[in-house]
This record gives sequence, C-alpha cells and structure tokens, in this order.
Amino acid sequence: MTALDERWNIRPEHFWLRGVRPQQPLDYDQQHGMWNVYGYAEASEILGDPTTYTSDTAHLFPVDIDPALSEGDVTHLDPPEHTKLRALISSAFTPKVVADLEPRIREITEELLDEVAGLDRFDFVEALAFPLPVIVIAELLGLPRSDRGMLKQLTYQITENKSPFDLIDNSEVGDGNLQTLDDQMRQLHGYLHEHASARRKAPREDLLTRLVQAEVDGRRLTDGEVANFGTIVMFAGHITTTMLLGSTVLCLDAYPEHAARVRADRTLVPSTIEESLRFLSPFPATSRATTTEVTIGGQVVPADQMLVVWLAAANRDDRQFTDADVFDPTRDPNPHIAFSRGNHYCVGAPLARLEGRVALNILLDRYSGMHTDPDSPPVFFPSMDLAGARVLPLRVA
Repeated sequence: MTALDERWNIRPEHFWLRGVRPQQPLDYDQQHGMWNVYGYAEASEILGDPTTYTSDTAHLFPVDIDPALSEGDVTHLDPPEHTKLRALISSAFTPKVVADLEPRIREITEELLDEVAGLDRFDFVEALAFPLPVIVIAELLGLPRSDRGMLKQLTYQITENKSPFDLIDNSEVGDGNLQTLDDQMRQLHGYLHEHASARRKAPREDLLTRLVQAEVDGRRLTDGEVANFGTIVMFAGHITTTMLLGSTVLCLDAYPEHAARVRADRTLVPSTIEESLRFLSPFPATSRATTTEVTIGGQVVPADQMLVVWLAAANRDDRQFTDADVFDPTRDPNPHIAFSRGNHYCVGAPLARLEGRVALNILLDRYSGMHTDPDSPPVFFPSMDLAGARVLPLRVA
C-alpha cells in the first residue's frame, strides 16, 4: 500500500508514519528549548524513573494554568503524592469493575449500531467510536443520561483545541484559542464540581460518590479535586478508546489480508488491538523534566530541561521491534508503550482494551466488509499529540 501520510493525509509532524527514522534517539530543539526523545530504550528509562525525570513540567510551558483547574491533578505529580491520589482514580478501573462492564458495553455498542442499521455508509467516529466511551464513562461517574449529548459535544470541542505541545511555540497560537480552551475546561470543571457537591448531600452508588467520600492521609478531597479527578477519568476512559477504535478499523482497512485473518480467527482480536496501538499510537507524546544533569542516549542533558517523549516514534524503533513499520497482528511479544509506562501508565487502558475487543467483535459479526470511503477520506484530530481519526466515513456491507 502507499505510505500512510499519502493514503490518509496524516499531519507532517508524525514523521514515524512515513517510515522516517531519527538520526539519533535524542535531539535538542533549540528553537523551543526542549529535548525530543525518540528511542524506545531511552523513553522506557525516562518513564520508569520519576526521581530523575519529574512529571511536574507545568512551569516549563509558556502558558499559565488556572490553579482551580489543576487542583489535585495527578498527571503532574510524582510519588508519593501521585501514588496516593492515583489509587482513587484507579478504583474506577480495577479488573473486576472493568470486567463487570462488559455486558453493558456490548449492549451500548449494539444500540449505537442499531441507529445506523440499514445504511451502507456512515461516520464511524460519530456513530460508535466517540459516543460509546462517553456513555460508559458517564454511567461510571453517575452522570445523568440527559447530559450525554452535552458531554459528547464539550469533550469533542476540548480535543479540537490546541494541546500543551502545540502551545510550546506560543507565537503560533492566538489568545482566542487559549481563551476558548480555558472556557471549555472551566465549563466541564464547573459541571463536575456541581455534581460533586450534590453527592456530599445525597450519596449514590457511583464513582463520584466514592471520590467525595474518599480520604487521603485522613483528609477528604475538596469538590475541586473531585471535579478534576472526574475530568481525568472522562479523558482517560474516553478519548483513548475513540482513537483506538478508529485506528484499528483504519489498520484493518489498509491491510485487508490481516482483516480476513482476524475475521476468520477471533482469537486474533486482542493482539490486533495491541498492534494497532503500537502502529498508530493514539497519544504520540508525553512530557517529563530532568531533576538533575543526566546522560540520555549518549548526550548530557542539564537539570530542569523539558523532555518530550515521543511514544509513537519509540513504538517504531527498529532496535526494539522487528519490521517496525509492518502492521502485524500476530506480533509477539509486543511491548509497546502506547499507554506510556511506569507510574503514569494510562489508568483507562484496561477499559479501552475491553471496549475495543467488544466493539470489534460486534462489528465483524454485523458487517461482512468495512472499508474507508475513497470519496471521503478520514479527518484526523488537529492536535499534535492526538493521532486518531475524528471523522471516519465507512462503507459497510
């Protein structure tokens, strides 16, 4: 097949999708004053060592973050504070909690696909990949069914805006973009804050209530912290699945011989999902900062330097993966780092995998063929650190 960027018009910054290899596993971006980490071994080392490489990178971004929107934000914390707070969020994704969701995930998937039954083409993201995880997470948090449309629209709008990595070069981003993103995050935070306050007065059997009642070192979480935790759960368990589902469908469309094998042998569904995560990693990058002078990939990096760890590039490192640019659902082992690694490993990964497995099996049961529409190619999320389809027209039979 043709190169992925030619076939799907993927943004130019995602060079690994063209089979391009960096000359070295680490390079310094003088314009932005940061280090890009591309190698698998180097990325794994950084992600697994929170002492040398801190997640507290906010001070290195040229954007002020509203304290109200970062209260208790575990994504920028290190152990031991991170360990205590992450345990609360992880309670939403324990093996038992996730396994118990399977019947409901199956039911929601069938209901959503019933809405496009009889159509020979539809937008896969709009029909299934986006609403499925929104509904699952909303129900897990205990949010009203009547608010699903609002939550879907709001989370979609937030993902449409610039990411922190786009904001590194602040000259390229207008104040209007920043203000829009800030307003949208405030709206979601305020919505969840209101529900957290309501749970203190009237507890229910849901995750928000468990967060409101939880204690860390003998202290109850504030409503602001609960709201921020809810926001993290929304995105950890939502956008991950949206991109995973779309990318898996794109990979099977691009490689029909593998699609036929998976259709004939459903035991390949889980490994197909894993390979799509490696091949089209949904979150291309994450960030860390050095706490001391350190040598990475043979180069000396001073303390307090921003590191952009390119997970997607590391997942194409031919020092780690044989035939790294080949999509192979039978790849074993497949130690990709699409969900990161270490203490910040994606808390929503088990749920995303389950939703992917259930949805893909149902799609293969329902349709004898699924193909992208040559007259209407996929449209990808505009943010540099999201690598997935936001519009994915499919032709089905």
